[in-house]
Amino acid sequence: MEAHQMPTFADVLRARQVLGRFLPRTPLHRYPALDRLLEARVYVKHENYQPIGAFKVRGGIYLMSRLSPEERARGVITASTGNHGQSIAYAAALFGVQAVIVVPENANPVKVEAIRSYGAEIRVHGRDFDDARSYCERAASEEGLRYISSGDEPELIAGVATETLEILEDQPDVEMIFVPVGGGSGAAGACLVAKTLNPSIRVIGVQSARAPAAYLTWRHRRWTEAPMETLAEGLATRRPFMLPQRIMWEGLDDFILVDDEELVEGVRIYLEKAKTLAEPAGAAPLMAALRLREQVRGKTIALILSGGNLSPEQLRRFL
Repeated sequence: MEAHQMPTFADVLRARQVLGRFLPRTPLHRYPALDRLLEARVYVKHENYQPIGAFKVRGGIYLMSRLSPEERARGVITASTGNHGQSIAYAAALFGVQAVIVVPENANPVKVEAIRSYGAEIRVHGRDFDDARSYCERAASEEGLRYISSGDEPELIAGVATETLEILEDQPDVEMIFVPVGGGSGAAGACLVAKTLNPSIRVIGVQSARAPAAYLTWRHRRWTEAPMETLAEGLATRRPFMLPQRIMWEGLDDFILVDDEELVEGVRIYLEKAKTLAEPAGAAPLMAALRLREQVRGKTIALILSGGNLSPEQLRRFL
């Protein structure tokens, strides 16, 4: 697939074939305590159980499998606040590709150490993700590396879309899917799969109110930059990615903004009610479902728990 070409459902099926050789299927669990809280039948897709603790590994492996021999020989570079970088570093190690991961100065130290453990070179640049992203684009050109966008890559979207495919294979009667939105690859993948298999399924995106660039772009149907001050690094972008936006414009039924305080509360609820660890971005779908309690009451819903990579310091603070 060429850069910025729209992924198709056939691409998702191809991605599933590739990923089946590398990743176990993640569980879709139901918790009575969450059912009571939301007065619904609630299924949690545990992407926090992935080898890197986050859903993005699906996209990283599929993209790496599709690189040409020449691209693999050149090496790759990408910007990340953590989970995407882990995904590319993990996948690069599987395929014998040298990876450079550029992280902002305030990156989660747990995620940075994980990236390093997979053998990638780490460079620290800028105050946030978008500073790191700008550096990557320059360095890729200067050093001859294959730049990997964390959002505008059709293979990433096709890869992460397999999480939604698994949800609907395991629980075909799901009526609503809640998915966090940072760059938007996960939400775009959810739209692509859900609307192909059952157009009546409602797909709900969730973003922090303190990093609303993707929400504003979706709402206004045009590229919109916005301030980024959220504690949820998985949702922390100042500038939108337009490939996932084009898919979300067609398939996303609603888009909810939640406060950072709600995200922290979601981390605590998951620990208490489901005995599982969610990072703030991973807890976002739960808190959006609570916001829409009247709409979810009596329905079968799926919450994509996208990741569980918290530092010990963050966990102490949140508790």
